[in-house]
Amino acid sequence: MKNQFGFISKPYITEKVLFLNEDQNKVVFKIDRTVNKIELKKAIESIFNVTVEAINTLNVRGKKKRLGKWEGRRGDWKKAIVTLKEGDTIEYFEGA
Repeated sequence: MKNQFGFISKPYITEKVLFLNEDQNKVVFKIDRTVNKIELKKAIESIFNVTVEAINTLNVRGKKKRLGKWEGRRGDWKKAIVTLKEGDTIEYFEGA
């Protein structure tokens, strides 16, 4: 098994994510592109001591960027939308 602390890159915080957190008790993370939902669920439950009800994952394509005449792309990444059990919270999202 892989290192479970390496699965989660960082929390993804936007205005839309904050509304999801308040209304539907969902949190969003940037995760490793090779991890699956089962491994991610075990990792989140053990790291944050919460109960995960559902996980939705999606691959996000990197944006095209330009610098003068050169064109490149940002890297692709994977996003996980995690639904927590009613009453469970992750403190990192509470202060935002």
